[in-house]
Amino acid sequence: MSTPHVVVVMGVAGTGKTTIGPLLAARLGVPYAEGDDFHPQANIAKMSAGTPLDDDDRWPWLDAIGAWAHERAGLGGVVSCSALKRSYRDRLRAEAPGVVFVHLSGDRALIEDRMTHRQGHFMPTALLDSQFATLQPLGSDEAGVAVDVTGSPEEITERATKALSELPESDSSDS
Repeated sequence: MSTPHVVVVMGVAGTGKTTIGPLLAARLGVPYAEGDDFHPQANIAKMSAGTPLDDDDRWPWLDAIGAWAHERAGLGGVVSCSALKRSYRDRLRAEAPGVVFVHLSGDRALIEDRMTHRQGHFMPTALLDSQFATLQPLGSDEAGVAVDVTGSPEEITERATKALSELPESDSSDS
């Protein structure tokens, strides 16, 4: 029997982490956790004011997500988290060594257009440039896949599911 992956759906704001994450979790038959829910209120206030977070803001947030992922080791799960820098993904792997990443990636114009049409989110489009400037795509030595965000949520989820199925099985003894 295969051990389900614990998947971190990553990418800049507006790529669809909050849309694709639950769809992917449902497809895989595992729970979903919204990464934004792990932010302390101070982080949300800072982002809502248009101020990018710094690394000191992010470490407790990443540790909380990593702890959730660690608890799901061997059981599977999907959590959204921007995880833009390699150091952030390293921090997540320190807590949960078996995690794999689905990097939702796409053209800046498409992502900005999607951001302008979404309702009730605290991340303003003004921060998109800082997100792209910060982004370090997955390295060849990182467990994960890049998935293009063109098309419908169902099409994106299908691409992600297929790409994940082609990864080696996770080893729950790592976690």
